[in-house]
Amino acid sequence: MTREQGLELLKQYVETDRVMRHSLAVEAAMRAYAKKFDEDVERWGLLGLLHDIDFEKYPEVHPKKAPELLKDFTDDQSFVDTILSHGDDMDIPRDTNEKKCLHAVDEMASFIIAIALMRPTRLEGLKGKSVKKKMKDKAFAKAVNRDELTSSREELGIEFNEHIDIIVSGLTEHETYLNEFGITMLN
Repeated sequence: MTREQGLELLKQYVETDRVMRHSLAVEAAMRAYAKKFDEDVERWGLLGLLHDIDFEKYPEVHPKKAPELLKDFTDDQSFVDTILSHGDDMDIPRDTNEKKCLHAVDEMASFIIAIALMRPTRLEGLKGKSVKKKMKDKAFAKAVNRDELTSSREELGIEFNEHIDIIVSGLTEHETYLNEFGITMLN
């Protein structure tokens, strides 16, 4: 599946800008991590792009509906298992960097964008120190589970500041690409 096919598929199931931006942010973070681990950037990007394909239309069973929505586009069970593994009650071990990364960047990418939206310089110069400060502020993005942000990163085995730098780098690189097509993550 190409990125264009993945994006068209996602558009069939995602209608809100919020979930679309989240999917694009997770795609960007996954692409950055694929580069770090010398993995397939396109595959990892598609995992990020499609990880919440069932979130809007089937929130009560998310991510369990994803395999059905993806069945005509991939027969790669490890791809589907990685998407399923980002759910907490899926009983699929996060035993690969691919699975650990998807779990670790899922909420953190959106958390970083929420921080960037409040900064005059947006993503430019955003460092771990600022993210840590916002993580301590329970009133900021209060729906985000701070323990999950921490434990998923620890499971991946990446130091906090490096984790933030990788995600910010991916978001910055991807934002430039998206802006060329009139799509912005930070508006």
